[in-house]
Amino acid sequence: MDLQRNPLLQTDGLPQFDQILPSHVTSAVRQAIREAEAKFLQLEKQDTSGWDDLMVPLADIHLRLSDVISPVGHLNGVRNSPELRQAYEEVQPEIVAFDLRMSQSDAMFQRVKRLSEQKETLSWPVARKRIIEKYLQNARLSGIELPAEKRKRFNEISTKLTQLSTDFSNHLLDATKEYSMILRDSSDITGLTAGFLSMAAQRFAQKFPEEKSGGAEKGPWLVSLDYPAFVPFMENSKRRDLRESLFRAFVTRASDGSYDNRPLIIEILRLRREQANLLGFRSYAELSLSRKMAGEVSRVYHLLDELKDAAWANAQNELKELQTLAETEGITEPLKNWDIAYWAKRLQEKKFSFTDEDLKPYFPLSSVLDGLFSLVKRLFGIRVQDAQGETSVWHPDVRFYNIFDENNAHIASFFLDPYSRPENKRGGAWMDDCKIRYLKKDGSVQKPVAYLVCNSTPPVDGSHPALLTFREVETLFHEFGHGLQHMLTRVDDPDVSGINGVEWDAVELASQFMENWCYHRQTLMNMALHYQSGDALPEDLYQNLLASKTFRSASQMLRQVQISLLDMELHHNWDPESDSRSPFDIQAEIARKTSVMPPLKEDQFLCSFSHIFAGAYAAGYYSYKWAEVLSADAFAAFEDAGLENEDAVRKTGHRYRETILACGGSEHPMDVFRKFRGREPDTAALLRHSALTKGA
Repeated sequence: MDLQRNPLLQTDGLPQFDQILPSHVTSAVRQAIREAEAKFLQLEKQDTSGWDDLMVPLADIHLRLSDVISPVGHLNGVRNSPELRQAYEEVQPEIVAFDLRMSQSDAMFQRVKRLSEQKETLSWPVARKRIIEKYLQNARLSGIELPAEKRKRFNEISTKLTQLSTDFSNHLLDATKEYSMILRDSSDITGLTAGFLSMAAQRFAQKFPEEKSGGAEKGPWLVSLDYPAFVPFMENSKRRDLRESLFRAFVTRASDGSYDNRPLIIEILRLRREQANLLGFRSYAELSLSRKMAGEVSRVYHLLDELKDAAWANAQNELKELQTLAETEGITEPLKNWDIAYWAKRLQEKKFSFTDEDLKPYFPLSSVLDGLFSLVKRLFGIRVQDAQGETSVWHPDVRFYNIFDENNAHIASFFLDPYSRPENKRGGAWMDDCKIRYLKKDGSVQKPVAYLVCNSTPPVDGSHPALLTFREVETLFHEFGHGLQHMLTRVDDPDVSGINGVEWDAVELASQFMENWCYHRQTLMNMALHYQSGDALPEDLYQNLLASKTFRSASQMLRQVQISLLDMELHHNWDPESDSRSPFDIQAEIARKTSVMPPLKEDQFLCSFSHIFAGAYAAGYYSYKWAEVLSADAFAAFEDAGLENEDAVRKTGHRYRETILACGGSEHPMDVFRKFRGREPDTAALLRHSALTKGA
């Protein structure tokens, strides 16, 4: 293949998604690694240890390599195919090997150490000090100080772990894609909404085009295991037997056959522990925490215990409430796991007199985006403008936008991929960087560009636009919060620009902060406009939505605590070499201690826990709660200033932008938080927002 025409190697602008093919991957990545290797070898031979002739060229090598590799990883998540998957897996070991080659360069390590000891570093900006500090820490945690044999073993483990994580993710995607519950009889669909049936009929027609479809009214209907299908089915289907069947399929995903993730889980945990031991840590959790804001495992357990204690009694009462309601409807036996979502939805409707279907017509995606863009203009003084057509995209549904500052200067851009595509797009929602802000050699600044990816319910049959559930609205705000921290950074050093260099347990602050605005009257009323009439959300619906914010908040809190504790136990206290218990035994033990509903014996949740086995949250899932403490406290600053006081909101928003969003990873997150809040964070706001304190 002609490398000159390979679109992955044309990195001056944005990726050419309309031209990138799986056949481009291996040649482009290998060429990029060869170029990076040559530049790195030349850099190693130099003797000087100044910032400009050491750290700047090193960052350039990383940036160029990332510009080639990043679009491949992105497409693997949003446009997966067997061909792309094979090509990506083929080059992954080479990527890992070169990353280790750079991080384990003794010559570079010694030069950076000498640089850190020079007197002039005392007058450096804090960002540069952080970069040096993190470089040396990452080098040590990459095994640079290990003797040769141990370093060789460390590298073998790193390569193997990368492959295992990819296999885990692929197994989960394939298992989710393969499952189908086909409904053919009208008795199968009792309780399901018209919108859901339209989606389910459309999915059946797409998967089985050879079969005649009667559409939403006559079926057949296909129910899958991705969240836009699973959640509303569990909440609304009156067929308890079908709920049980779908629930069991969901909690046993990727746990048998060719997609079995169970052996991968044990091997991943074993290798992580071995790698941590090689570096002198007792457990992988200790290794993980050495890089995080919390710092110590004991501090994580302390937070989780505090939240568990605050939620436990309320969660017991919440379950009793569901059981009581079910009994009034003739259910005499104790509720099961597959009943909780259904009766919780019935209780919510009874308490607050609305359903998801009542709200969805008021949240067409276009109106939600208008409201979101209006909010960030109000808070941060930025303007978001549609730029569709300015660059290529990977799917027709993907949108592209530019961001302008108060002086109408273009400062950033982002892609938005809003809808679920279970056939080739992994589940969940995420933000990733396409381009990082940094100061170029010519004095210009590369503008940051973000990927914002959701899995919201797509438009159905062209009969109406995409109508979001309120949870999908919150998810969009969440991911946009991540995007803001990436795009509004003022840091010009790429290693700590945007979310780069931000401790992992602080990185959710900016995202969870944005979710709070979904309940704010002005914000909500600006975006909640009926897709047909244009009418604003009725006041009674708004009040009921507001009242429902803390509905079953104790149960939700316990679920997050449960998952976080499970993650920590597996990575800190479970030793695969000596412990007779399996990871699933640990899962059951933690569930019994943290759940008021007895866990299902067959539950294989770990097989789909991609956050820790195929993502970046290993011994770090607690980060969601840790950062939620930060985000709730940050939002409380706006509450203290007065949410309806425009001048106060603008001033507080400016301070938030100039600290939380602007500083990126250039300073320790505790220092950044103190700059914004004037003190260290407190759990009081989170507990108050969750109605878990007296008087809430």
